[in-house]
Amino acid sequence: MHFDLIDLRLYLHILDTGNITAGASRSHLSLAAASARVRAMEASLGIEFLQRGRRGVTPTAAGKALAQHARLLLQQAERMQQDLAEYANGVKGQVRLLCNTTAISEYLPELLADFLREHPNLDIDLQELPSLRITHVLRQGAADLGIISDAVDTHGLQTLPFRDDPLVLILPLDHPLAEGPPVSFVDSLQHDYVALAADSALAVYLEEQALHAGFRLQTRIRAEGFDGVMRMVARGAGLGIVPLAALERWPQEHRFKAQPLEEEWACRKLLLCARVFDQLPGYAKALLDALSRPLRKNP
Repeated sequence: MHFDLIDLRLYLHILDTGNITAGASRSHLSLAAASARVRAMEASLGIEFLQRGRRGVTPTAAGKALAQHARLLLQQAERMQQDLAEYANGVKGQVRLLCNTTAISEYLPELLADFLREHPNLDIDLQELPSLRITHVLRQGAADLGIISDAVDTHGLQTLPFRDDPLVLILPLDHPLAEGPPVSFVDSLQHDYVALAADSALAVYLEEQALHAGFRLQTRIRAEGFDGVMRMVARGAGLGIVPLAALERWPQEHRFKAQPLEEEWACRKLLLCARVFDQLPGYAKALLDALSRPLRKNP
């Protein structure tokens, strides 16, 4: 068996993305080189690790076992790299941080920029995922830290508070619902929405809440980011739901009506999350401290 760390990292990237092309891109390899590496891995043991289909790839039973060992080996290699960094010039560590939509767009840009400036030998692999998916990835040991909504089950994980993150319904000023009393999320589902991109974690979350209520979100158009949603709502394209943090960045003249959503799932909080905080590699602990620090200053 002749696997190297590049092979193992490539294999996990393929599983994370669901296809060889995207996994190759994330590994900075050509498709031909990535395919050759996977075939060589399978040939070395005479076992197929991936089932190929028209919609991508899925791991076989042997492939799932390989993934578990690969994650452990790569984590150990990264910890070794961190421990030896003080003896080597130019060695870089990497933290894999998974976040939901609000955290990645509203709270993290400045925090992460400051952290990277203070830690020139660290990189951050930042990815947006729905909170439920983040907890699955953390339990598998495939990421260091996550920022999630408190609406999901965190059994088997440790958490710390990060930010309050209530959601707000915004309505065009001339919308029929804007003249009456505050409306519930369910009542609003009779009307058209301006939604985020379909792969946005918050868009997935809102569509799930609509389905739980027995409806479908009537999406008229999708916008890139909260600013796009608010600009389109202000022009009368439909209703929208944004975090209060995004609304507070908007100019004073909203040009739309805003009301808090009273449903329990909308009065959410964001949590920092990991399998075991004390067992994080040193560079991941440094990021955890940086993300927690504002809360300690401003409880």
